[in-house]
Amino acid sequence: MNVSILSVIVLGLSVLGFFLARRRALSKVNGKAYKLHSRPIYYGQVVFLFTAVPALLVLALWLFIQPIAIERQVSAEIPASAIPKGSTPQLVMSDVRRIAGGIDAMLHAGNITKAEFNDMSVDTTSIRSQLASVGIALGADVTPAVFEAAKSYRNMKNVGHTAMAAVVLVVALAGLLLSLARITPAQRARNIAEHFILALLIGASLVAILTTLGIVLSLLFETIHFFRIYPARDFFLSLTWNPQFRGGSDLGMIPLLWGTLYISLVALVVAVPVGMLIAIYLAEYAGKNLRSFAKPAIEVLAGIPTIVYGLFALITVGPFIRDWIAVPTGLGNSSSSVLTAGLVMGIMLIPFVSSLSDDIINAVPQSLRDGSYGLGATRSETIKKVILPAALPGVVGAILLAASRAIGETMIVVMGAGAAARLDLNPLEAMTTVTVKIVSQLTGDTEFASPETLVAFALGLTLFIFTLALNVLALYIVRKYREQYE
Repeated sequence: MNVSILSVIVLGLSVLGFFLARRRALSKVNGKAYKLHSRPIYYGQVVFLFTAVPALLVLALWLFIQPIAIERQVSAEIPASAIPKGSTPQLVMSDVRRIAGGIDAMLHAGNITKAEFNDMSVDTTSIRSQLASVGIALGADVTPAVFEAAKSYRNMKNVGHTAMAAVVLVVALAGLLLSLARITPAQRARNIAEHFILALLIGASLVAILTTLGIVLSLLFETIHFFRIYPARDFFLSLTWNPQFRGGSDLGMIPLLWGTLYISLVALVVAVPVGMLIAIYLAEYAGKNLRSFAKPAIEVLAGIPTIVYGLFALITVGPFIRDWIAVPTGLGNSSSSVLTAGLVMGIMLIPFVSSLSDDIINAVPQSLRDGSYGLGATRSETIKKVILPAALPGVVGAILLAASRAIGETMIVVMGAGAAARLDLNPLEAMTTVTVKIVSQLTGDTEFASPETLVAFALGLTLFIFTLALNVLALYIVRKYREQYE
């Protein structure tokens, strides 16, 4: 059964239980609602929650655990001799999943019968062409062992989905019937519903924490694996980035980190002054009519896809800088450069700084302005001496948000700064960033267990720690200044 259909059925049972619970609660007191401990709607909420939530939790856990369990069992059935030379178990399992999906597509389209599928002597040499007819591409020829693994994978998956539907429906029905049976006039339905909802809110608040923990642990484990096969000293101290995928690679991160910081610095040099000036003007000088038009117009910049900014850098800004700055000064001859990516990224970051800073400046109490004016200060003196110091913690937060956005940008760097990993002070030369290399190392038909692939996780963890350290330092500075100001 389809997951979406199963979810709709569970929610339908929950809605049915809601109305049945209200009717049952009223029937217990002959329609005299004042004799109930809680309002009838709370009895319906209790049944709805106990029907829907446990069943949907079981569904979510099943969908998470089933693929892992099936892949472990199927991968254990594939003999080492079935793995082609130069391939890996992970790549073979990818083919197994594609073949299993292709078999379902072929059965649905009538390209193969169930009898042919169940026939152990099926001609596996023709499977590749048949799979191609339904849009399934494989990395290697289909061997009998891989095809049998795909059959097992498909059968286990179908059995698992059938069992999942049965278990989820049983849990939903059990919750419905048990919660209906427990309805009495003295039942504290409101308390039960509120405590249940409180538990759901706590669980929802834990999602962000658990997600962050999962990201960190996944990066950490793969990074540890990387450092077992590649020296950490070379990774952190080497000045060369030269992945070969055939041995002899030099995976020093310093050129990538330098490119990340350099391009981000250029972007912030553009975005922070312009954004702050815009925020100050809109908050303190602009009239209502101009503000109502200008602020939404500036915020449109934040909604433009980064690929559009990348095309703007590639087609317009890059050639302009090359023809009018780089070539005449003799400092470069390429349209891809740090300056190109930094300028375009800075334009993209302007609304992050201006919009947030504008809201923060407007949040400064009017009494501070009135007190400053009462002491004889001018508007500009009030802005410099009173408003900006009071708004500094929020402004620093806005700048940090813009900095984090700049450090994590990929498309603008790819199309505006190139992919060359180098240490150079010339802003008219092409460079690259950590995020670009993370993408490039994880794409393509590469061996996942190789250091050239695992280095992406080490780069990700290093970037995460670096960004976290910047946030902690900024928080310390903001708190220290706030204590002095207060």
